[in-house]
Amino acid sequence: MRIALMIASLTKGGAERVMVNLADYFADYGHEVILVTQYIKENEYPLNQKVKRIICELSEEELTESRITNFIRRFSKLRNIWKANKPDVILSFIGKNNIMTILTSRFLDIPVAVSVRAEPGEEYPGMFMRLLARNLFKMADKVILQTKQCFDFFPEAVRRKAVILKNPVSEHFFRERFTGERDKVIVAVGRVDENKNHEMLIKAFAGIADEFPDYKVVIYGEGDCRSKLLDLVQELGLSGRILLPGSIENVSEAIYKTRVFVLTSNSEGSPNTLIEAMAMGLTVISTDCPCGGPAELILDNINGILTPVGDVEKLQVNLQKVLNDLQFADNLGEKAKETSDIFRRDKVCKEWESVLSEISRKRE
Repeated sequence: MRIALMIASLTKGGAERVMVNLADYFADYGHEVILVTQYIKENEYPLNQKVKRIICELSEEELTESRITNFIRRFSKLRNIWKANKPDVILSFIGKNNIMTILTSRFLDIPVAVSVRAEPGEEYPGMFMRLLARNLFKMADKVILQTKQCFDFFPEAVRRKAVILKNPVSEHFFRERFTGERDKVIVAVGRVDENKNHEMLIKAFAGIADEFPDYKVVIYGEGDCRSKLLDLVQELGLSGRILLPGSIENVSEAIYKTRVFVLTSNSEGSPNTLIEAMAMGLTVISTDCPCGGPAELILDNINGILTPVGDVEKLQVNLQKVLNDLQFADNLGEKAKETSDIFRRDKVCKEWESVLSEISRKRE
């Protein structure tokens, strides 16, 4: 197959990591892969050399002072990319990219799959965007969702085309579970923005820091809220014990021996970082956030712990629970690893390949 993939950029984030994993798998298994992004940004995931990358954003020379003219030019440029490359199928990720992909590929006889990567109401905010998504998605050949709750956002005509596909996890995270003495570190990984709500973890740890003087918190990731969080850490007098080192290359190595992984998001699809932590057998605590991704991964107090969104006091209690009972914490980690095998890269990517192959045959 000639597969075209569409996403805004490859900057480090969950959806981008899934897209790069899929591109890598498809290219290695003999498919011709074209990856279309709007931009090239700093701090991007590396891309398989077999993958052809095309930038669809207008150049400085192509931009005008008219928003309408710019939109028409963007539309035409993307449509011309589909015409020139003649993919057998297009897979698009996230928000406006999905809408533009559906519109620009109309009447070109190219099957399209669109994927919602977060809580649909967040990905399509406002009445106009929701109206577009609910109606234009009827034109897609397949709609790929993250959780069962996502189905409720769409009308029946879209739900009939929808399927849930898992996120592929890199083999780097599937290794023997560490069984020695773990580092006294509570770790979080993810974009440092309002939705990830790392402030919740910082405040919860501040409430137990004196009780567990040997522990520290490390939050890996970049984002708009990083300086604000650093100010909060300093205000709490915990600069030496709560660290925000930014993004790192080898996440699996950095978190391998840590004691607890915490996800504090206000909303998530199926969170990659949580799946990866479970694959490594870490003790995980996550908010029970919409659209239900963590709750579909975690059996509460069996392979992890769920905590209410934004509830600092409950997170504090749950942290005390695992830090005071390390045997219980290890039991959670062992069960987490057992339940994560379904996310292995080759198995999951093959499911994506099967869906794309199925809709590509509609051209024949």
